[in-house]
Amino acid sequence: VPLAELSLMNKLIHTSLVESQQHVEILQRDPSSPLFSIKTFEELPLKKELLQGVYMMGFNRPSKIQEQALPLMLAYPPQNLIAQSQSGTGKTAAFVLAMLSRASANEKYPQCLCLAPTYELALQIGQVVRTIGKFCTDIKVNYAVRGNRVLKGTVLEEQIIIGTPGTTLDWCFKQRILDLTKISLFVLDEADIMIDTQGLSCQSIRIHRALPKSCQVLLFSATYKEPVRAFAERIIPDPIVIKLREEELTLSNIRQYFMVCQSSDEQYRALCNLYGSFTIGQVMIFCQTRRLADWLSGKMSRDGHQVAILTAELTVVQRASVIQRFREGKEKVLIATNVCARGIDVQQVTTVVNFGLPVDQDGEPDFETYLHRIGRAGRFGHRGIAFSVVERDTVELVHKIEEYFQTTIKQLDPYDMDELEKLAA
Repeated sequence: VPLAELSLMNKLIHTSLVESQQHVEILQRDPSSPLFSIKTFEELPLKKELLQGVYMMGFNRPSKIQEQALPLMLAYPPQNLIAQSQSGTGKTAAFVLAMLSRASANEKYPQCLCLAPTYELALQIGQVVRTIGKFCTDIKVNYAVRGNRVLKGTVLEEQIIIGTPGTTLDWCFKQRILDLTKISLFVLDEADIMIDTQGLSCQSIRIHRALPKSCQVLLFSATYKEPVRAFAERIIPDPIVIKLREEELTLSNIRQYFMVCQSSDEQYRALCNLYGSFTIGQVMIFCQTRRLADWLSGKMSRDGHQVAILTAELTVVQRASVIQRFREGKEKVLIATNVCARGIDVQQVTTVVNFGLPVDQDGEPDFETYLHRIGRAGRFGHRGIAFSVVERDTVELVHKIEEYFQTTIKQLDPYDMDELEKLAA
């Protein structure tokens, strides 16, 4: 799944902040620049209309990344900033607050420009702008995205422009309706995706070069790996870097078990025994193929289980809708192929079932996918439990996974209800 689609799905499902225990690091090149953090939104120089909008978003207090980033984003003189933090930690709300604070309602021309890698992500950012800026009625937004046709010679009066790099370039240099020399705040969202997608980084750099030297630049990324750092150095002079250490998926807080069966029908009976023994709030079940996922979904639905299915042929919006319903508890079981093995965070999931193990093209264990699958059960420091229901001729894969991760996967008898109930307790 493209990184941009994963990012959009996470933006759509994270309606509240994810509480992360990860440490915040601050790297600063200018020692004369003051640094401080805040614990409440009232400590920031925000208009009361913006405070009302923040509370409408459901934010009662700043997240870890917002505590450090917002004072820098709103400081005078303006500071250039690189902020790295995972989805759901409040990055979008932070730079939206900065745009709404910097934009002057009295000036009827674009002052803030935000670039996102895809049409859908741009619209999602716009939704956050509309929510937080609900009471800032004189500040308007326009979208430099495909399908939004603006005639040459049009005079843009909106203070905030949100767009994708290609269409924004057209507005600036072909149609000449967007004057970059008047932009005072430039936001580059999802920089790691920009770099990963052919052409976007070059377009973004070309736009940035046309901005005035006084323009404040804010770069946001889910990762801060070498390509992001190199890209940032090309476009941002003397930035302050705020890093929320990337959460490492670990097996240490996940108990792992496997069950051996003779056939897929017996695997299904073992799964039902497992599901019946545990008082499971919500469970994710992973299958290697869409065909197997469809078969399993049909059997569970006929047996009266509330089941959702997530496979690659769904559109990104359909996938986001499935995950949102699951997150809200409308379905208790989410059956997925590897499309959902990484990047999607549903905090209440503590149990993962592998209905067969992930393998590569050579039939060897796909260790990375296994790690990301069972990692869904141990997010943000939670303890989790993972079961692999396998056929007899694939037991060797279990031992290879044990050896690779230097971990223990205990064998269970799928029909030993006493043992299953002990685990559940």
